Amino acid sequence: MALGFVAALAAGCTADPGTGAFNDPYEAQNRATHDANSEVDSLVLRPTSKAYGAGIPKPVQQGISNFSDNFETPGVMVNNLLQGDVEHLVENTFRFVINSTIGFAGVLDTAEAFGLHGKSTDFGETLHVWGVKEGAYLELPLYGPSTERDAAGLVVDLVLNPLGFVLPKPEKYLGTITKLASKVGDRGRYSDTVDSILYDSADSYAQSRLLYLQNRRFELGQEALSDTFDPYEDPYGP
Repeated sequence: MALGFVAALAAGCTADPGTGAFNDPYEAQNRATHDANSEVDSLVLRPTSKAYGAGIPKPVQQGISNFSDNFETPGVMVNNLLQGDVEHLVENTFRFVINSTIGFAGVLDTAEAFGLHGKSTDFGETLHVWGVKEGAYLELPLYGPSTERDAAGLVVDLVLNPLGFVLPKPEKYLGTITKLASKVGDRGRYSDTVDSILYDSADSYAQSRLLYLQNRRFELGQEALSDTFDPYEDPYGP
């Protein structure tokens, strides 16, 4: 049912903007959401990330991040399968087995020592492989930058991980809890970069949009945006 819903949602995506361009027909609404997200970051996420970074030892933070990544690996493997990516399906399978056993449920990334680096993916990339276009740019509440295609993929990824069906409560919620903690740690780790984008640029919304689309298209092997943007320059100035 979820796949059918996403297929219908993806089919309704706005027209593809074409190579090297972007489509933002919901800019006014997106900007309002961006402002709300920035307010949440300023009041909650940024101070929480500083407290997390100061109060939790770095090895413990890394262990939490490793556990979160390992917990999500079965969902990544399902996407590998749906994409027909046998090479990374095999590699991620070995990573999961090794890290779940001798890596103490993934707290240690033991597989890295065996040269198994793995490759993360998601259902948004699966839709891309299936030929679904990017669609319009979106800024999602709390989540941040996305596109119509990636937002549809996010819905499926929420239920795609097989561990969510086989683990009992409350163990099945460990992945969500550690993922949130990992995201808080990431906010602190990249604090200077995030602060520069959100609070120092002339137009933080335009900068966030550009960086997200550039990085996402690079991940998917697509051509990057053709326009450039200086985060310290007023884009509406002379």
